Amino acid sequence: MRLTPDRVEREYEWTRARAPRIVEVINDTRERLGEVFGVTVDPVTEDQFRDEVDEVFADGERAVNVAAYVAILRDIDVEGDYPGFVVDEILGRELAATIAGGHPLALLAQATFHVADVFTHTEGAAGVDDLDAALAAGFQTRLPGWSWRETDPFSVSPRDPSRE
Repeated sequence: MRLTPDRVEREYEWTRARAPRIVEVINDTRERLGEVFGVTVDPVTEDQFRDEVDEVFADGERAVNVAAYVAILRDIDVEGDYPGFVVDEILGRELAATIAGGHPLALLAQATFHVADVFTHTEGAAGVDDLDAALAAGFQTRLPGWSWRETDPFSVSPRDPSRE
């Protein structure tokens, strides 16, 4: 596989066009997680998803890595599926983390990938359902809607030099 700026743009367009399916998986996953944790989690819209795809792909270093994971997962298919279970799980988990960003959100996206993956089945190559679960996990982690992310009791305000 060769990654060029044109190929990254094609994967970007493919990801944006996948909005109806990914938003469905995001909202299903958020509903399941909300039930488990006893919270209400806001659903996301296709427009919110596409805006966040734009933001992720605007960062060239992140974009090339996300595009590579997307391209590989779109194509990977292991005969009998189970022998390839590990590789598509690893790729999916890493794609979710790359989309989400640094820690702690990367770890949260990886954990969410496994939740989404259990309930996601997509026809086609074996990697496509992992791709859908990974995109949903990564983007749902970035998007607003979780009340615990609205405030941060552990943040420290920078000191005001004029008060010293």
